Amino acid sequence: MKDRFSDQARQYAAFRPHYPKELYDFIFKQVKSFDLAWDAGTGNGQAAQVLATRFRKVLATDISAKQLVEAVRKENIVYEVAGETTQLPDQSVDLVTVAQAIHWFDRPAFYEEVNRVAKPGGVIAVWVYGLLKVSPEIDPLIHDFYTHIVGPYWDPERKLIDDELKTMEFPFEEIATPSFRMRFKWTLGELEGYLNTWSATQKFIHEKAANPVTELVDRIGSINAAALYSVEFPLILRLGRVHGHR
Repeated sequence: MKDRFSDQARQYAAFRPHYPKELYDFIFKQVKSFDLAWDAGTGNGQAAQVLATRFRKVLATDISAKQLVEAVRKENIVYEVAGETTQLPDQSVDLVTVAQAIHWFDRPAFYEEVNRVAKPGGVIAVWVYGLLKVSPEIDPLIHDFYTHIVGPYWDPERKLIDDELKTMEFPFEEIATPSFRMRFKWTLGELEGYLNTWSATQKFIHEKAANPVTELVDRIGSINAAALYSVEFPLILRLGRVHGHR
């Protein structure tokens, strides 16, 4: 698994969008018991915090120790540096979640682990969000930035998000899901902070010793110097029931 977020762990914690209550409510409705959840690729523990409000215990794992340092602490969350495998007992997990991280995983190894640790009939929930939209005059600038300015610096794994997880293998009993959106009111500074968390932005900065976000933000501000911008992300969820090896 690639670590693309340790360098900007603090920015990631500050500026990454939070997932809507409706997403969690829908997932929780599919879960049979609330003893143990595993949040894989937890980052700064954003999803783990919410899981902890319902589950007796949450294991939150990530390959980035720096990301875990930024995570919110709760008594029933255990943070561990780990990749696709764990030390969890067989058939012990009620819910496995992966938020905005599945494209980085060795998925066959991860799915093998899910089949091992999930209780019979347990649930796996995998979600990602795509490119944000702001307004008709700003969206073309963001799209050009995403595609052409930092486009060459995206890892190939990013394509899975662009494909809305439709091309992703998912060897579980699929549960139909509704469409979700994330909507926020952001200042220009918050938008700038978010764009700086992109792995492609950071790779651009490391290679060219210049930050391309600065010019983009200046252009956005010159087009529309709003106090707050209406920002929307498409949210894609794939949900499955785990029956182990059959």
